[in-house]
Amino acid sequence: MALRLSRSIVGKAEANAVNRVLLEDGYLGMGNEARLFEEELAAFLGVSAEQVIVVNSGTAALHLAVEAVAPAGGGEVLVPSLTFVASFQAIAAAGCTPVACDCLRQTGTLDTKDAEKRLSSRTFAVMPVDYASNPWQLDEIYDFAARKGLRVVEDAAHAFGCRSRGRKIGSFGDLVCFSFDGIKNITSGEGGCVVSFDSDAARRISDARLLSVEGDAQKRFAGGRSWDPDVRRQGWRYHMSNIMAALGRVQLGRLEPEFAPARRALAARYRENLAELAGLSFLRTSPDDFIVPHIQPVRILNGLKDSVRQFLAERDIPTGVHYKPNHLLTYFGGGAVSLPETEQLYGELMTLPLHPGLSGEDVDSVCEAVRDALAGESRR
Repeated sequence: MALRLSRSIVGKAEANAVNRVLLEDGYLGMGNEARLFEEELAAFLGVSAEQVIVVNSGTAALHLAVEAVAPAGGGEVLVPSLTFVASFQAIAAAGCTPVACDCLRQTGTLDTKDAEKRLSSRTFAVMPVDYASNPWQLDEIYDFAARKGLRVVEDAAHAFGCRSRGRKIGSFGDLVCFSFDGIKNITSGEGGCVVSFDSDAARRISDARLLSVEGDAQKRFAGGRSWDPDVRRQGWRYHMSNIMAALGRVQLGRLEPEFAPARRALAARYRENLAELAGLSFLRTSPDDFIVPHIQPVRILNGLKDSVRQFLAERDIPTGVHYKPNHLLTYFGGGAVSLPETEQLYGELMTLPLHPGLSGEDVDSVCEAVRDALAGESRR
């Protein structure tokens, strides 16, 4: 198989789980399998099952979380510009306005000092993004939110299985949103979940994923339906199917014994091979945090990113750029706001292949090519 930047790691166990739902259960919508996935996610995180709400994508999780705490008429959400467009689209879908904030160039995460400058009377929430699985200074962000009276909708799409100062991401906070799409730390094919530490918001999110039919989720978990329903709010068809949940349950069981050690070992090998290489820098992380890396970004300095990417492409080594800052996208301002640290970092970021299907030798080959690329540039 050709070298891949990222890929799903699924096998017979996942296929057997899906086959069981198809041939033995026979109910493919949201039912008992989704209930079991919520319970197992809750046990993994150390929270109650009522706090975990599985949905059909990480974007849906963000959308419903923002909507659950937004004031009537909407408002503004502070969010780092360096994130997948899903973060911004989810805020907009909830009838709110994403306010692009600068990031810290050393980490790619939210600069709270810049965010504070962008507060307004309409600001009601902040959306920190655990960029590249890095829960950098989460306590500082939550303290900032508490001081300013803001809700926190944490975009932890990259960070399932990670820990901040010994605490699993999703075991603390306000509203924490995960993605389980095909290439995340665990996958349910597509999918995601919200972990809510606000019981009222949890109920609203649980109903909203099923068109806001009140209490319908619990009926479906028990094999029933709401035949005399009431609906008081806007809702969406965002529920997770039993097929997706069955796949996710198997993946959850593989995370700690298999996926997390593999991802961490590969990332450590990159750092060891490319340590002190002139023209390349890694993003900063904290020794107090336990990171299960979803992607492997590096900074290519001195304006050499494009030439290094071209060199690697000519050797069939794929690279990526995570991400084009949202404030540069036409729909979200087209560069009307200047965020210098984010723009500088965007010009440097390059993502190297990382997934549990890689071998250590694959990483060595990628690193050798990176070294050759930078050595060639230095001779020009």
